[in-house]
Amino acid sequence: MKKLALLALLAASGSAFAHVTLETPTAASGSYYKGVLKIGHGCNGSPTTAISVEMPEGVRLAQPMPKAGWEVEVSKAAVKPFDNYGRKVSEDVNRITWKGGKLPSNFYDEFVFQAKIAAQPGKLYFKVKQQCEQGETNWADIPAAGQDAHDLKSPAAELTVTAAGAAGHHH
Repeated sequence: MKKLALLALLAASGSAFAHVTLETPTAASGSYYKGVLKIGHGCNGSPTTAISVEMPEGVRLAQPMPKAGWEVEVSKAAVKPFDNYGRKVSEDVNRITWKGGKLPSNFYDEFVFQAKIAAQPGKLYFKVKQQCEQGETNWADIPAAGQDAHDLKSPAAELTVTAAGAAGHHH
């Protein structure tokens, strides 16, 4: 009986790494959020060589954490202007890319960024492109209303935004 329970636990934990996910799946509106993208495998056995994450609307002032052995690129785009401690921001980070490293397919790693969650309560989806030596996976599928993200082949990383003060760390 114990063996069966252990096998079930191992099977469940293996499927937890089948997608790109966020380590902390909730954040409060108005909080600063540490996003940890968990990468559990390569592309059909091929090592991962780049990870790119798109910041959804409602995520501001994103900053990547440097990663030893990887180059980091930050792309910006025009946004509806907002105030950041008395400074008008009209261009903000829309994509962070880590590239040039090599993550073997049978290894696990994390790619980290921080950002301010300006969105109202609800769901935010971070589209992640995983490039490998051979092939790539675009984790960008967003569930339709009432659909379970686990039913999607390549779901985007999901963040649940709660009411201010309900979760997360305030800066």
